[in-house]
Amino acid sequence: MYYSNGNYEAFARPLKPEGVDNKSAYLIGSGLAALTAACYLVRDGQMKGEHIHILEKDKLPGGACDGYNYENIGYVMRGGREMESHFECMWDIMRSIPSIETKDISVLDEYYWLNKRDPNYSLMRATINQGEDAHTDGKFGLSEKGSMEIMKLYFTPDEALYNKRIDEMFDSEVFDSNFWLYWRTMFAFENWHSALEMKLYLRRFIHLIQGLPDFKALKFTKYNQYESLILPMIKYLESHNVQFHYDTKVVNVEFDIEKDRKLAKKIVFIRNEKEEHIRLTENDLVFITNGGCVENSALGDQNHPAPFHYEIKTGGGWDMWRKIAAQGPALGNPDKFCSNPEQSNWMSATVTTLDDRIPPYVEKICKRDPFSGNVVTGGIVTAKDSNWLLSWTFNRQPQFRNQPKDQLTGWIYGLFSDKPGNYVKKTMRECTGKEICMEWLYHMGVPESQIEELAQHSANTIPCMMPYITAFFMPRSKGDRPDVVPEGSVNFAFLGQFAEIKRDTIFTTEYSCRTGMEAVYTLLDIDRGVPEVWASTFDVRNLLNATVQLQDGRSLSETNLDEKQKAAIKELLGKIHNTDIEKLLKEYHVI
Repeated sequence: MYYSNGNYEAFARPLKPEGVDNKSAYLIGSGLAALTAACYLVRDGQMKGEHIHILEKDKLPGGACDGYNYENIGYVMRGGREMESHFECMWDIMRSIPSIETKDISVLDEYYWLNKRDPNYSLMRATINQGEDAHTDGKFGLSEKGSMEIMKLYFTPDEALYNKRIDEMFDSEVFDSNFWLYWRTMFAFENWHSALEMKLYLRRFIHLIQGLPDFKALKFTKYNQYESLILPMIKYLESHNVQFHYDTKVVNVEFDIEKDRKLAKKIVFIRNEKEEHIRLTENDLVFITNGGCVENSALGDQNHPAPFHYEIKTGGGWDMWRKIAAQGPALGNPDKFCSNPEQSNWMSATVTTLDDRIPPYVEKICKRDPFSGNVVTGGIVTAKDSNWLLSWTFNRQPQFRNQPKDQLTGWIYGLFSDKPGNYVKKTMRECTGKEICMEWLYHMGVPESQIEELAQHSANTIPCMMPYITAFFMPRSKGDRPDVVPEGSVNFAFLGQFAEIKRDTIFTTEYSCRTGMEAVYTLLDIDRGVPEVWASTFDVRNLLNATVQLQDGRSLSETNLDEKQKAAIKELLGKIHNTDIEKLLKEYHVI
């Protein structure tokens, strides 16, 4: 496998890999990473669909990319997906996945046209005092000291950040700023999470820094991610006769491990309450989704809280990975991620409005008609003074194809599930759906005399506890995540958010798709380049722009410099006068 850029290889079709007709593939899990890998096996690997087997422990595919209408419960979305233009691997495969809504176009066409016609942006990023505009006004509010802390992290080598927390790198100069409010609520970072992951995010998305305050940088699907992304991939794979095996819980993969050679030799799984196994040869490729951010997640309902299942379940992604990791050091260290659910959990809730009484409060804050079919909130709205650090969003409606036209379906989440609410004096994890809705309505500015009535009769709210939703942000070091294809691997690869690839960042749809593409291209030796991660971190224009934007547009001359610094700047400006460097610095308002 090798990396490429530009459109020469992006538009090329690879030759059929040698010997592929004699190979089979077994994919453990059916999340976005595994489905992407299966699609690449079909499209570029040109493997027969009958030879591809997807083993899924649940009754439905999709993993964390869900969106279901559960009978007797209601609509549920455990999370939402924020995307951008430079998801190179994701768009590479989605251009080949047919839309299930419009004939003769791809999922990429559908997505591209939608976001061109209806670009995303937010008109109110945060509220305070029960629905009042918090007036973040697109400003980061960073002091020069805070900006320097961020810059220092940006240029710190990865190895110096192993096992370090964010709060070892930043202090109140960053943590009390709008920058941190935007950042932590958009990406779900906590102060105790990995400084390395924070740095990787800064470098990966440096080209989007200007669009962070109002979400202009983001793009969204028309419906929930299950119906917009997962279902089209399922239909594509089924059309190529790929074999899906649901209610099939893989509990272990056994290996023969020698010094320079590692071979997956057996898959152990449980089906119909009986243990079975598949014996493997060198021609049987195994793609393992290890760990999982939605493992052990649990739903409540309107009248019951979601239980907190923090003990690792037998046969789940964590338990399976532990058994795999015990067989060799190159297979990762799951306990680095799943041993402290108090630091990796948060809660979400899906709210569906049932009549016309709540939508006006949504419209007052988002400043748009939520029933228009276009962008509504344009991303999350954060209640800045919420004890739960509550954020909520309504994407384009309807969010589900079968959703009644007079209902809205939105998503709420709180980063601090262990703190008592401002209105409902209970922790979020203790609250029923109705009580979570009451807390949300309070922060939207609904009169207190109406809150309980509206939460009871005008909405249906389904809470979800996710103990490991940000497990991948826990501080780590080299080797804690196994390489997508470990050195010496003959026939296996790792997929998803707990596999290691170069330069890209976890908790994105692109990371899942990239692991799938890199795994297939490596194991089948496909002779076409994998598009490299967008190289904005090496583009001086992006670096100059980000430097000025983080200072809320202040140029070099507007910063506080001492006399020695002023003299040095003056000397530098003299040396670059009438050069392209001077023109570049002026273009990006550095001077």
